Amino acid sequence: MSLLEDLKWRYATKKMNGEVVPQEKVDYILEAARLAPSSSGLQPYKVIVVSNKELKEKLQPIAMNQSQLVDASHVLIFAVHESYTEERISEVFRRTVEERGVPANAMDDYKKMLWGLFSSKPQEYHINHAAKQAYISFGMAIAAAAEQKVDATPMEGFDPEAVDKLLGLEKKGLKSVLILTLGYRDDQNDWLVNLKKIRTPKEEFLITLD
Repeated sequence: MSLLEDLKWRYATKKMNGEVVPQEKVDYILEAARLAPSSSGLQPYKVIVVSNKELKEKLQPIAMNQSQLVDASHVLIFAVHESYTEERISEVFRRTVEERGVPANAMDDYKKMLWGLFSSKPQEYHINHAAKQAYISFGMAIAAAAEQKVDATPMEGFDPEAVDKLLGLEKKGLKSVLILTLGYRDDQNDWLVNLKKIRTPKEEFLITLD
């Protein structure tokens, strides 16, 4: 099936049946998230994968008691770095020049320019910028899940501070921004499963400048 057909098939699943998603499908989805584009290739985010039943149960009450947290096979938490650092940016470019086999100083000017931009900005800017990159990865994961016929529910309805504390993200300098549950739809109990997908009509969605 084409990507468009896959996207027509998917929806924000409201009730999952508890069936386990095969690991190869989970790996495929995670690899799509990893390969997603990000600004200057910095990838200022991590994906935390939760499949432990007890941990999922602890996540549920701090995510508006949504049933998908416990009924899902896997819960993916997208978390961003609290700030860009010169060391982290340098490491990205060190790996880049090493793997591409170019001189070690080949990207020094670009690296210096980039750090100059971030170093002059407040932490809030760093977090917002990183979150935008995480959303791209998040979208790729959703599309990959649809391709694999795995249901996925995007979630912003959770307490980020409580999630960070539960998962120990603060100690890693990370902040949770998005949750994606992976599993399979409960056809009998999901009120949304048979409803028509509604999107803005194309003629209203697009603005074409000839």
